[in-house]
Amino acid sequence: MEVITDYGTFLREAKSAVQELDRMKEQQERLARQLKQDQKALEAGKKQVEDAIAQTTKKRKNDITAGYDKELSKGQERLKKARSKREKAKSQGVKERIVEETADLRDDNRRIRLQIRTLFQQEHVPAFCNTGWYYALYFPRWPGEFLQLAAAVLVCFLLIPYGIYAAIPAHGALYLALVYFVCAVGFGGLYVVIGNRTRDRCAQALKEGRQLRDEMRGNNKRMRVITRTIKRDRNEAIYNLEKYDDEIAQIEQSMKEMAAKKKDALNAFETVTRNIIADEITEGSREKLESMKRQCEEEEKQLKELENAVKDQNLHITDCYGSYIAREFLTPEKLDELADRMQNGTASSLSEAMEQLKKNAHNQNRPGL
Repeated sequence: MEVITDYGTFLREAKSAVQELDRMKEQQERLARQLKQDQKALEAGKKQVEDAIAQTTKKRKNDITAGYDKELSKGQERLKKARSKREKAKSQGVKERIVEETADLRDDNRRIRLQIRTLFQQEHVPAFCNTGWYYALYFPRWPGEFLQLAAAVLVCFLLIPYGIYAAIPAHGALYLALVYFVCAVGFGGLYVVIGNRTRDRCAQALKEGRQLRDEMRGNNKRMRVITRTIKRDRNEAIYNLEKYDDEIAQIEQSMKEMAAKKKDALNAFETVTRNIIADEITEGSREKLESMKRQCEEEEKQLKELENAVKDQNLHITDCYGSYIAREFLTPEKLDELADRMQNGTASSLSEAMEQLKKNAHNQNRPGL
């Protein structure tokens, strides 16, 4: 440790070294903030380029997909119409086949209806007797007719009486019995009267009508069997649907080719076009981003140099002044105070001057002073 001969010069040099360190630290902090800001701007620029690439490629890909999907949608519509025309043609063919194969049975039914009408006219049978409801009520034979008879009984002898009873203001067992009695007499009497005036008087004609209606029923049953068999027949060759099948096949082949083209177009986009778009967008921002990158690299270099300079300056202060002056006094203000005490003779040494400053600071901080 060297002996200090000129305290004024020593303290001025210490102050200058400390000020230089503070200046270097301030410059270091300012440069670090600038570097952080520039790095953030660089990352934002890169992100902007990446977003532009992503948005552009997505839009281009969507345009390609939409274009092909539009054509495929048109194909689907054409296919739907072609299948609809084929189905209509088949339905028409089925109808014509049913008409053709049931023509004899329908002609036989027309003959039977005319025969019944002629018979009833000759025997003076009322026209209402030539109905399904009449035969269900007076000459039931088949399950459907018995169901009609049961329905008529249910309506006339249960639903109508109950409806009348519910509609009248006075309720009671007597009223209910009276309503049912009236309905039973009314409907029952009407049934008997009609039966006496028709079934008994025209029994032979009505029985022949029963037989003829049974023949029509058999014809209708055979027509339903023929109709059901024709509808279930899977052989469509007799309907001449070849032109519709050819049209459907052409549309399906066209759609298949369109789907293959779409797949190829998307594959080409992913493998080639996407890279071209990325290169074009990147090239447009390359110069700016490289300039920003060089700026950041230069600032990083300067910051590194400053960090080394600050470290060296710290070591210099420690080596040259730290042995004589405590770390707490290595500030410009404290060094000026030490210099003043040494110059005006208040203290004869640095140790004494530092001790006086400590006491003054302690006294100022005492409570009540």
